[in-house]
Amino acid sequence: MTTGACHIELPAFYHLIALDGVASTNDEALDLAARGAGEGTVVTARRQSAGRGRRGRKWQSDEGNLFLSLILRPRGGPRAASAMGFAGALAIADAIAELMGGVARARQTGRDAGIALKWPNDVLIGGRKASGLLIERGAGDALVLGVGINLVCHPAHTRYPATDLSAEGAFDVPVPVALGAFCAAFLRWYHCWQDDGFGPLREAWLARAKGIGEGISVEIEGTRFDGIFRTIDESGALCLDLGPAGMKKVTAGDVYFHASPGKAPC
Repeated sequence: MTTGACHIELPAFYHLIALDGVASTNDEALDLAARGAGEGTVVTARRQSAGRGRRGRKWQSDEGNLFLSLILRPRGGPRAASAMGFAGALAIADAIAELMGGVARARQTGRDAGIALKWPNDVLIGGRKASGLLIERGAGDALVLGVGINLVCHPAHTRYPATDLSAEGAFDVPVPVALGAFCAAFLRWYHCWQDDGFGPLREAWLARAKGIGEGISVEIEGTRFDGIFRTIDESGALCLDLGPAGMKKVTAGDVYFHASPGKAPC
C-alpha cells in the first residue's frame, strides 16, 4: 500500500506506520499487536532511543539506518517463530544484494565482500555484521519481527566486527528504498514458507551460510563449546560436531568463527 506521509509503495500485505522517533519500534509493534493490529502492520522510525537486539543488547540506532518491526500472525507456535527468523535473514540478504547492485560492485572495496548468513539470523558483508534481527512474541498469536540494517553507519569496537552498506560501496541508499526492498523480499519468503514449509528456507539459508564445515565457537549462557559447524536441522537448530563428545544441537547462543583450525575466535 502507499502512505501519504512517506510516499512508499509496499505490497498490499503491508500497512505502514512511519514514525519520527520512538524508544523502540518493537515496543510500538508489540503494543499495536496487543490492541489487535493485523498481520502485515510494519512500524518504522527515523530514530530509536532504546533499540535492542538479541539477548537484550542495545542496538545502536543512528538516523539514516533502517529500523522496522513487522507484526506477523503465523500458525505453528515456536517452530513458526524460528522459521520467521530464517525468512527474515534471507529477505535481508536479498534486499542488501539488490541495494548494493550485486556483490561485484562491493568488491571494489578491496576485500571479500560476499553477502553471507551467520546463525541464527545475522547478515554479513565481507565477514562483518551489517544487519540484525530480533523476534519477540506478542499477545495471542502475534510475533514481532524487528529488523535493523546499517545503511550509512555502524557501531565501532563491537565484539563482532560490524559494517554498513555505505562503507561497502553502496552509497546514499535512502531508507524508504531499503524498506521497500526488504518488504518485497520478505513477502516472497513468507509465502514460500506458507506454501512449502521450512525445507526450502533451510536449503536456501545453508547455501549462503558462513562457516559450514569449519571450526566455530558457540557461547551458551557463559559456557563455550568448540566444534565443527555441520548444518542446521529441520527446526533450524545449529548442529555442532564436538568430535568424541558427539553432536550438540544448539537452539540459542552466540557464534564466533575461527580464523583457522585451532585458533581463537574473532
